[in-house]
Amino acid sequence: MDEQTSRVADAVATYLEEVVHAARQGRRPGTPIGAAIGDHLGLDPAELAVVTHRVDRHQHVNLDVALEVLVAQHGGGSVIGVGGGDQRHHVSFGDLIHQSVMWAQFPVAAVERVSLPTGPDSQREAVAFGVHLFRYDGVPVAVLESVGEQRFGEAGAMLQVAAPEGVAQALLGDVRRLVVERSVFRGQILTLGTADDAYQPSVGGIGFNPRPRLSPTDVVLPDGALDRVERHVVGTARHRDRLRAAGQHLKRGLLLYGPPGTGKTHTVRYLLGLLDGVTVVILSGTSLRFIGPATELARALQPGVVVLEDVDLIAESRDLSPDAQPLLFTVLEAMDGLEGDTDVAFVLTTNRADLLEPALAQRPGRVDLAVEVPLPDGAARRALAGLYARGLPLSGPALDEAGRRTTGMTASFFKELVRRTVLVAAEAGHAASDADLSAALDELLDDRERLTRSLLGSAETG
Repeated sequence: MDEQTSRVADAVATYLEEVVHAARQGRRPGTPIGAAIGDHLGLDPAELAVVTHRVDRHQHVNLDVALEVLVAQHGGGSVIGVGGGDQRHHVSFGDLIHQSVMWAQFPVAAVERVSLPTGPDSQREAVAFGVHLFRYDGVPVAVLESVGEQRFGEAGAMLQVAAPEGVAQALLGDVRRLVVERSVFRGQILTLGTADDAYQPSVGGIGFNPRPRLSPTDVVLPDGALDRVERHVVGTARHRDRLRAAGQHLKRGLLLYGPPGTGKTHTVRYLLGLLDGVTVVILSGTSLRFIGPATELARALQPGVVVLEDVDLIAESRDLSPDAQPLLFTVLEAMDGLEGDTDVAFVLTTNRADLLEPALAQRPGRVDLAVEVPLPDGAARRALAGLYARGLPLSGPALDEAGRRTTGMTASFFKELVRRTVLVAAEAGHAASDADLSAALDELLDDRERLTRSLLGSAETG
């Protein structure tokens, strides 16, 4: 069965399930929705006020989860769909009920659903337009769950609750709490502003990323640097209770600085692999403008980490220009807006620490630790050559020679060196050898590859 046929079969099966369920409940497809709701409520639904709760589009999946949990906690219920085409989206829940009773519009139909990511490799079939019928604290209620049609300029999702006075407010209070407690974003690695990325699972502009898994041997830094970085970010999270009991702040900032290609982002990836259960929001390039929402997301779902890559793009020192970068103040406000006992870490990377605004380090919880990720020395270059050549039949002396000949080169250089070694061997039709490594090294160190070396972060002189 091909994918398209499978989707059609699934849609038919879902429709038939809803028809059977509606029939068992005495609500046949074609029945006006107002009549079905009135049967459930035991009164004229027009007598009840409707209370509306709106959320941003990215929270639709969490709204759906929260409502499912709430219904289950109160004994379960059912969901019925609403027919009537696009007109449904242009009337309120109250008008939809009224018009269905008065003019037999908006009949019971199959529930409209939408598939939403809940992680890098998981999905949820959320209600896109449907009415939940259940009892809340023993009181019958009807809740319309819908997501706006973007073609109509409706970006968000909402619940509209038909219930006796006071019940709707209490119900929505529970929903707001559950949206945070059961958020599918909790403990995930997220990026913002990725709604148009077809290759990354995303919901409303929030993308899900798999958690990297690196070992300490995968990170080549000066002696002691990785230990200090890990203790500052991971150790604080691990010992948060002791730090709080001692009156110490948890909010913290780490700056990794050094030339391009030396391994700053690689070090960040190592840290993220150690932070299971921690919500991480990564901002880079144009998404740096979302620093405010990212910080609020990390705070709401703490423990959290906000990663700002190439932060010099938005946090240049005010001494360097008469016009301060507008986002600089947003960054400072985001860092200062959290209480000291908030378990949120800011991890910043930059190629140009000399350009950064000094105010970033002038208060606790902004930047408490700055660690240089420098150009690798001879021992580090040899370690990098061995790291990227793992699994290849290359000898120790050949890797030693590569380390000696590459003064001023970066981790990115060695990654490309090994890739070229494999490519040279593949072109020749044999397994990678020391000779291939030497040929690839000669090629990369040739004067004609000077720009390539510069793009890989080389700091060679002369």
